Amino acid sequence: MAVPKKKTSKSKRDKRRATWRHKAAVEAQKALSLGKSILTGRSTFVYPSAEEEDEEE
Repeated sequence: MAVPKKKTSKSKRDKRRATWRHKAAVEAQKALSLGKSILTGRSTFVYPSAEEEDEEE
């Protein structure tokens, strides 16, 4: 069975988790911003629906 040779330090673990959380926060902010712009009608971009994708194929 594969086992790591050394224990990962807490600082390395925390740095990895902080990077992951930061990426998630950025994506959440983008999604919220897009949702707000769609609600106000200022958005020119809208994700294509599944029905439109099926018609194109």
